[in-house]
Amino acid sequence: MKFLFLFLDGIGLGKDNPSINPIARVEMPNLQGLLAGQRLLGKTTPGEYERATLLSLDACLGIEGLPQSATGQATLLTGMNVPAVINNHYGPKPNPAVAELLRDSNLFISLHENGRQSALINAYPPSYFDAIESGRRLYAAIPLAVTSAGIPLKTLEDFYAGLALSADFTGQGWRDHLGYTDTPVYSPRQAGMKLANLTKMYDLTFFEFWLSDYAGHQQDMPAACALLESFDRVLSGLLDTWDDQAGLILITSDHGNMEDLSTRRHTTNPVPGLIIGSHHLRDTFASALNDLTGIAPAILRLFQ
Repeated sequence: MKFLFLFLDGIGLGKDNPSINPIARVEMPNLQGLLAGQRLLGKTTPGEYERATLLSLDACLGIEGLPQSATGQATLLTGMNVPAVINNHYGPKPNPAVAELLRDSNLFISLHENGRQSALINAYPPSYFDAIESGRRLYAAIPLAVTSAGIPLKTLEDFYAGLALSADFTGQGWRDHLGYTDTPVYSPRQAGMKLANLTKMYDLTFFEFWLSDYAGHQQDMPAACALLESFDRVLSGLLDTWDDQAGLILITSDHGNMEDLSTRRHTTNPVPGLIIGSHHLRDTFASALNDLTGIAPAILRLFQ
């Protein structure tokens, strides 16, 4: 059993309004192919298709205010209603209360205790580790959960060795923005195939795509559309390489943002729970999913 947790930061289920929602505007043939030609919108859920199940997951969790990254991601990773525990939504980085919850118990810790192999396959540059070591930077919720389980984060060396992917999937960003002129560069489709192959090394493979949240905050429609088109080509390679009988892909998020470019802020929209795999595995996994708290327990049940 293989599980790919493909985390798209800041992607909600928005309105069918191309003037504010890039998902309603841009053509994404591979994603839309999974959904029988439909788009990833609020009106599309729930849906059951040949290779995929699409659910609408509540990210507000009964707490007033706009969902935030730290508490949303911590909820995904612990199965606890973290905003309810600390009595508010909080982010972007974990405060001491959220950090304590993540260090005490999370999906990666539970899998490790059960003898399962898991990894976050995002590569981090040396400057990131330097900033963490010096205290200039704090771990976000996902790398904090991973390191709390004793799992090392992927490095520049892992990236060169083909054991990790950059945040933009292709590696081009490391050349354009970080100055690494000889790092591997993949086409989006090649990156999707690489992602599928890396999952063979682990029981659970986690990838964090945070550029979607960044695009939402920038309110740049052309850039958001280009990002979605590139992601759809990644999805092409992933879907063509993935064995539906061998495991599941989960595409989900922590809160809405990019689906409504009329605001720089997060939204209260539900987030997608897009599950890809065989009917049997999907039915088992999706049976009790209504909000973010259900994700971690559902994953752990698969590995019992």
